[in-house]
Amino acid sequence: MKVWAVLKTVRKLLTGALVALLAWVAVTNSPLWPRDAEAAPGAGHEQHKEGEAHPPGAHAPDPLEHVLDSTDKWELFMSFWPQHIPLGWWTLPVLGTPFPTKYMILEVIAAVLVLAVFLPLARRVQGGEVPRGVFVNFFESMLTFVRDQIAKPALGDHDCDHYVPFLWTLFFFILFNNLLGMVPFGGSATASIYVTLALALIVFAYMHGAGAAKMGPGHYVLSLWPHIDLHWSLGLPIKLMIFVIEWMGVIVRNMVLAVRLFANMFAGHMVLAVLLIFIWMARDLAMGLWAGITISSVAGIVALSLLELFVAFLQAYIFTFLTALFMGMALHPEH
Repeated sequence: MKVWAVLKTVRKLLTGALVALLAWVAVTNSPLWPRDAEAAPGAGHEQHKEGEAHPPGAHAPDPLEHVLDSTDKWELFMSFWPQHIPLGWWTLPVLGTPFPTKYMILEVIAAVLVLAVFLPLARRVQGGEVPRGVFVNFFESMLTFVRDQIAKPALGDHDCDHYVPFLWTLFFFILFNNLLGMVPFGGSATASIYVTLALALIVFAYMHGAGAAKMGPGHYVLSLWPHIDLHWSLGLPIKLMIFVIEWMGVIVRNMVLAVRLFANMFAGHMVLAVLLIFIWMARDLAMGLWAGITISSVAGIVALSLLELFVAFLQAYIFTFLTALFMGMALHPEH
């Protein structure tokens, strides 16, 4: 099946589901997207007094609400319907936390996008077809870049092809999660420390599992044991101290993976949210000042959005590059 045919089918299914959902909400007056009590017409709320700029209950937007994960609702619009989609439909029995959250849904969407792009591409390559078209060549060139510029220099030619599928999956899953933050009403799941920490733990388990499978668990653990020609009374405590420090460094390196990705994505989207809120903060100023602030904020958001697109690719590359580098150190401790 052609790649474009698969994508068109997915698009038609999503469009049909959205239209059906909107029709159901409109006909049945379902509370799927409930209005706030203060904003609902005829709800008996008190009319704001003359001279008061905004009705009671109006609250300043919080940039954290648009950057952090949400367990109760998915924010859409502030001033008109639909304002949000309720989340947390179920509660996990063991943890007692709401499920699903906004970032859970976005991660599933990112995973589905990875499958929708690369399963047809894999079938095309397996069938021996020559890649044609901008879409296919773009993704094949990115796959080649990850293999030749990230995996091979870090893992070597012998181990590269065995571990490169993991690096491919990691790179594109992070990339798609980063790019979903640039979609209206979307968000970057990688702006959550819990998501990036989970990715770092997966890398930690895969990296050390690969090393232990190659050399054996005991030999792999002792591969960081230093070889120093000293008397045992002095050499043993020094070797033990260096051994512990080396393994602490291994753990810290994986923690850095999580913090680096989280900090960059969180900071970028926080700046975008703050610039957008400047327009709301200037709502009571004179028209000239409000227009000037609005134009400046929009221009800044456009410029930073272009930078965020670059950062989305850059952070996916850095995370994958460091993962390959750490895997190479685990598989080849003699170097």
